[in-house]
Amino acid sequence: MEHRTLEEIKRVAEVTPRDRAQPMSRRARLERWAEILEALQGRPLVALRRVEFLPEEERVTLRADNSPIALAQQDPILFAEGLTDDRLGEAMKFFDLSYQEAHYLLCDCHFHGSMTASNVASRVRSIARRNIVREFWDRAFHNA
Repeated sequence: MEHRTLEEIKRVAEVTPRDRAQPMSRRARLERWAEILEALQGRPLVALRRVEFLPEEERVTLRADNSPIALAQQDPILFAEGLTDDRLGEAMKFFDLSYQEAHYLLCDCHFHGSMTASNVASRVRSIARRNIVREFWDRAFHNA
């Protein structure tokens, strides 16, 4: 990973200050991840291999260069929010992903050699939207 100063980043990207008093919500983190992937316009990515066949202690250490997690971890905003590692276990904690969600997003068995930034972005957004339904359901039936 390449580290750059804020001034260096401002030369190549639009930098929007955020109020650091409020951490990003799960949905905001997922949406940011989707935006990063969408900006790559269909670039091929590297899926994690055989996620479902590994014991948990090995699964959480899975990583790959040019994976969707590696790209998210390189983002200065997500890095500042706390995504400091590109391993599966760290991504699951940071994005609050269940094993099933992580498997759906990142495992090679769901892509058959055709993982692209665009199709992962679409999947990330679908998980972010499920959270909206869950929030609505909780408000409607638990706050009544």
